[in-house]
Amino acid sequence: MKKYSFLVIILLFSALCLNVFGQIKSYPFEISKTGKGKQSIIFLPGFASSGDVWNETKSNFEKEFTCYTFTMAGFAGIKPQPDASFINWETEIVNYIKANKIEKPIIVGHSMGGGLALAIASDYPELISKIVVVDALPCLAALRDSSFKSLENNDCSSMVNQITTMSEDEFYQMQKRNMAMLLADASKQEEAISWSMKSDRKIFGKMYCDFSNTDLRDKITAIKCPALILLEFGFSNYKGPIEAQYKNLKTASFQYSNKGLHFIMYDDKEWYLAQLNNFIKS
Repeated sequence: MKKYSFLVIILLFSALCLNVFGQIKSYPFEISKTGKGKQSIIFLPGFASSGDVWNETKSNFEKEFTCYTFTMAGFAGIKPQPDASFINWETEIVNYIKANKIEKPIIVGHSMGGGLALAIASDYPELISKIVVVDALPCLAALRDSSFKSLENNDCSSMVNQITTMSEDEFYQMQKRNMAMLLADASKQEEAISWSMKSDRKIFGKMYCDFSNTDLRDKITAIKCPALILLEFGFSNYKGPIEAQYKNLKTASFQYSNKGLHFIMYDDKEWYLAQLNNFIKS
């Protein structure tokens, strides 16, 4: 009897060890790993976007680079996770890079993904070899309000409530209007809208509020790696205030697209790919 009791205890202990030590770390994103090469590129999509936004981009690099394409939890149909925030996502991306021993990756980020690239290169300057920021600013709110200061304990409940109480049609119509101002290529608009429609409304509202309260203008002083800043055509009319936001980023190289809107990878594809190739492969 004692022999069987001892066996049961051993089995229970083994099960406990497997449960505690065998758990797979859960990250607030899903990743597609493609290509092969010693140098890695991490692709971070923008607000409410799928990693599919990088499909045409990464196909140009998969022969020579290992590509890690992210989609953040709660966006584009990916299951949401609690405690979503800009700083949490930044920290977990860094944890993933370290855990998977990704040596000096290049980070390419669009929109909010560009903000994450800036934040990571600022807080972990030795971790990254290069960054490409596609149509993002250190502080988007400051472009509209030069006196903007981020709030330490920002309450996002109002924004979350506004988004979550919309009907499906109201939300769709809002995203349709927004996308018409962000993406000139009409053939791509419906897919981009579908990513928003598949996004968790609570995460959508929370992250919109949180990113709107983010100010990286001082932080980017710490960035050491080369930085390519690709900006949409319309921003060429505001070079002064835009480049003033980047004044602390001494490694920045600015390029303004020839046409199109916020989704430069679609609206000015040839120009955009030429800029990326020149910077990444040099």
